Amino acid sequence: ATGLEVEKAEVFDAVTGGLRHVVVGEVRNLRQHPNADRLRVTQVDVGAPEWLNIVCGAANVAQGQKVAVAMVGAELHPWGSESALVIKKSALRGEASEGMICAEDELGIGSNHDGIMVLSPDAPVGQPMAEYLGLESVNVLEIGLTPNRMDAMSHYGVARDLRASMLRDGLDVLW
Repeated sequence: ATGLEVEKAEVFDAVTGGLRHVVVGEVRNLRQHPNADRLRVTQVDVGAPEWLNIVCGAANVAQGQKVAVAMVGAELHPWGSESALVIKKSALRGEASEGMICAEDELGIGSNHDGIMVLSPDAPVGQPMAEYLGLESVNVLEIGLTPNRMDAMSHYGVARDLRASMLRDGLDVLW
């Protein structure tokens, strides 16, 4: 209705994969894996009705920590890797694992692999990691231009037109 034609719309991820299905979790229980010296079996609260059983090999995992948890279905793009890692429910040496407690490099947000990423104690359990880290995806619109619409050649011009149209339609949204 404003004369601006959207030719293309796409999602731009701040981090490859957008950290979808990766949330803030809290390690509630921790025990030694019965069949492996370097593995631990954790129960992690991700804000769902049931805690997740996750087998973790990081030496720095501890009860009470807030951590980054990739849930089943998450597609991670590790730092320096060409291929994606899809998280699946699996069994590691006989113990069920329903996700992955992640290090910075496994999330693709840095190169650090000294251990899992330990978050601030006030991080809200269940919050999407992209939101927690301020790395949310954005929608990008490509607008077709015509020679008679010089105002649409700038972000400010398009914003003014959209604001005027929204006010006309009774939508008083502030940006």
